[in-house]
Amino acid sequence: MTDELVEREVAAEQAFVDRVYAQMEHAASAAAELAREGHSRGRLGHEGGLVERDAMVFQAAKRIAQLDAAHEGLVFGRLDMDAALDPAPRYVGRIGLRDGDRNSLLIDWRAPAAAVFYQATAADPQQVLRRRVLRSAGRSVVGVEDELLDAEGLAAAEEQGRELPIIGEGALMAQLSRARDRSMHSIVATIQAEQDKAIRAPSRGVVSISGGPGTGKTVVALHRAAYLLYSDRQRYERGGVLVVGPSGVFMRYIERVLPSLGETAVALRSLGEVVNEVRATRHDEPAVADVKGSARMAELMRRLARQQAPGSPTEFRVFWRDDRLVLDRGKLGQIRRQLMSQGMRNKQVPRVAQALLDALWRQVRGERGREQGRERFNDDMLSRPDFLEFAAAWWPPLDAPAVLCWLREGELLARIADGLLSGEEQRLLAKSWSTLDPNRPISPQISIEDVPLLDELRYALGDVPARTEDERDDPMALIEGAVDINELMTAADREFSSGRGWRPPTNSIEDDGYAHVLIDEAQDLTPMQWRMVGRRGRTASWTIVGDPAQSSWPEPAEAAAARAEALDRKQVHEFHLSTNYRNSAEIYAHAAAYAQRVGLDADLPDAVRRTGAEPKDVVLGPGAGSAQLEAATREAVLELAGAVSGTVGIVVPVARRSEVNAWLASWPELAQDAPGARAAAVDSATTPSGEDRVVVLTGLDTKGLEFDGIVVVRPQEIEDESATGRATLYVVLTRATQLLTTIS
Repeated sequence: MTDELVEREVAAEQAFVDRVYAQMEHAASAAAELAREGHSRGRLGHEGGLVERDAMVFQAAKRIAQLDAAHEGLVFGRLDMDAALDPAPRYVGRIGLRDGDRNSLLIDWRAPAAAVFYQATAADPQQVLRRRVLRSAGRSVVGVEDELLDAEGLAAAEEQGRELPIIGEGALMAQLSRARDRSMHSIVATIQAEQDKAIRAPSRGVVSISGGPGTGKTVVALHRAAYLLYSDRQRYERGGVLVVGPSGVFMRYIERVLPSLGETAVALRSLGEVVNEVRATRHDEPAVADVKGSARMAELMRRLARQQAPGSPTEFRVFWRDDRLVLDRGKLGQIRRQLMSQGMRNKQVPRVAQALLDALWRQVRGERGREQGRERFNDDMLSRPDFLEFAAAWWPPLDAPAVLCWLREGELLARIADGLLSGEEQRLLAKSWSTLDPNRPISPQISIEDVPLLDELRYALGDVPARTEDERDDPMALIEGAVDINELMTAADREFSSGRGWRPPTNSIEDDGYAHVLIDEAQDLTPMQWRMVGRRGRTASWTIVGDPAQSSWPEPAEAAAARAEALDRKQVHEFHLSTNYRNSAEIYAHAAAYAQRVGLDADLPDAVRRTGAEPKDVVLGPGAGSAQLEAATREAVLELAGAVSGTVGIVVPVARRSEVNAWLASWPELAQDAPGARAAAVDSATTPSGEDRVVVLTGLDTKGLEFDGIVVVRPQEIEDESATGRATLYVVLTRATQLLTTIS
């Protein structure tokens, strides 16, 4: 596959997309004209004219809104059918459009005619030869990705003069399919059949897809999500689908696989983005991450949520009639325990004033006070600014990021972690949280491993009551609480107000549930991450994808228990993929040999594609320094970039990321303005664009990704940097499709 071929195919698709946008603008003008005509009908002076006006204006407004919403990624799919059925390509998009002759130009993805785009598989192609995905930025087509569904039909079509090249990952399957020996055709059919079974598995319960590297687990899972959306659209559009992946890099990578996942019914989230309004992009050091991921942190967060806010008052004194009334530490502690026993902390805000008044009234002994009665007592107390200010300061509404910042204080951490965490674990956590900024709780200092802890706190504290600007400075409003408008809306109101059924969740814990949850790289989820994701799938069906041998979590039994709790006894349907068609056989043999040598209990799929290019190991001398390492890395990267047309990944130990980023920026052959050879230094906070040919990543960053060529710098250091370093290095060695070089 040459760059010239890809450019030619992209240009052809761009010409069609330009035609569609021109027709859409014409349709928008027609709709606006219909609206104007509708308004003119209202001036006819009789009831019929008003009815016609309302009907025409409504239809015009509906069409204009539909056209306005469809601009981004308007055309995303193409089907090339068997010529006997339809020799012309069928295009699928966000809306349906006809050309000037009323012929179908673009098929709405929801229409019955578009069903085959989601339902056709290589095992059951339904007369589809090639399925193409168009990737767009605005109105520009930036890439295409093909999937070969009927190899024999494609060969017949090419003999008849139809040119249908296969671009992207689908070209690998096409290459396998075109092999001349029958055994290869049999292998391809097996791959397709086992994937198809997982895609069409029962919609209820849990579908678990396992398999070694390169077996297509992710693609199968995403096709399953699209299949579910189409087969039961009402259920999944209303409830929403959550797709969770290991990193922001990975989530950007999969966005191109299924354009229908760009619909509002699907939320694509990395593990640092699962909690609404939080986006974490950096990982903690492995030792810290191991503590934060442990199930013990759930108890630590529960204890933290029960603490009194630092700096809050510890005593209240008031003289009423003939009595001196006092709320000291002991009495306030009793009230706090009473309130906490009734549910989430923030839910108790409206009850605080009453609980304090009850405790004060019980101290009223004087005859004059008793004669006045409880109602007068309440009125007097609630009119006192000092009481209102005390109540608001003693039990303020708390949000999770602010509460997590309390752990900057080592003394508080030591107190609530007593008997739960070791002294060394407390020290690691204290150092990690020492940089949190109370004035900016959701900040770059929040790590991916902190996000499940924030979620745990959210569920321990409850939602912060919503208030208007005026209420925020009103002590009475602070102690009375406020009503979130969402609580006043019925389910029907929610559906009507959204206009499309499901709406993206707000930051309320009431809106965290989804109809389907898809977890990729599930073997890496920590117990705390399983708790976080489990809350969003209590009533959902699930698709879980993973390979235990690639796990970066050091306590698999603990994670398995948390996973079982998250799934809550749902029925599990197991599917196993057994053929590796990503890696060349030469590359995977090298990776498999490593896995066996270091004792990984790895699922070793059969790699069926050969290139003749063996992995290369560059060994530097014992005295080699940074200059020699840079020179060897530069030579290896240039060699791979010259040999492959696609992307090259430089995988480095975490400690060397900044160093190698600096190298890459200084290499003129790979400068970003060099023709045809853009490069990017990628850390956990950034993602490579579609144009970046050379990227720098750590071992964990490579999860779920693939590159034409990989250069692994200091593999021994990657292995040594964490307790699961061997599994991480195994993952790294399975990321290349064509060429692999290690520099040891």
